[in-house]
Amino acid sequence: QVQLVESGGGLVQAGGSLSVSCAVSGNIFSINTMGWYRQAPGKQREWVAGITSGGSTNYADSVKGRFTISRDNANNTVYLEMNSLKPEDTAVYYCSLRPSYSAMPRYWGQGTQVTVSS
Repeated sequence: QVQLVESGGGLVQAGGSLSVSCAVSGNIFSINTMGWYRQAPGKQREWVAGITSGGSTNYADSVKGRFTISRDNANNTVYLEMNSLKPEDTAVYYCSLRPSYSAMPRYWGQGTQVTVSS
């Protein structure tokens, strides 16, 4: 059983910074892609960033240059550092794990709230 547990969300003023992390446990395939998604009230969940086992990263245009995704494979943890936050970044942030055999994420965390005040 794979479990993902996010932590680190909170309230921050616009222009500020916040980091969230996701600890992964269980029977994890060594080759996988970790990702962060977010869902704002009344909106669909959207992809934010992803990182492969080898460290290659991709970002949504809306966060490129402001957010940084990283991972610690030894400790099965993925991070999302968020800088220059905007009120429109307010959402519940979810981490995901996509095993190499799957085209879509198979495992999700419970989410952590990030609120950016104007």
